[in-house]
Amino acid sequence: MKMVMLCYNEAIDDEVMETLQGCELQNYTKVVAVFGKGTTSGTHLGNDIWPGRNNILYIACEDATAKKLLCSVGDLRKQLGMEGIKAFAWKIEEVTQNSP
Repeated sequence: MKMVMLCYNEAIDDEVMETLQGCELQNYTKVVAVFGKGTTSGTHLGNDIWPGRNNILYIACEDATAKKLLCSVGDLRKQLGMEGIKAFAWKIEEVTQNSP
């Protein structure tokens, strides 16, 4: 399994959520209105000097689904240019689940 983290400008939230649906992903954790600074995306601090905020999505999924999602995010980056979306993925070593 993989954990995919998407960090993106809140202005493209609809497009990002459509990308998840296109990859048939229904389960995720979303953190809204976070601040950050990126080399290409700029500074987003939610104030008058540095307007805008970011959102973060965490998606735990199978390796093949993660690969599809990363490709889809790459396509979205090509469409939107400098709007700001980045994807990071790492291996999940352990998952704690409830017993049935």
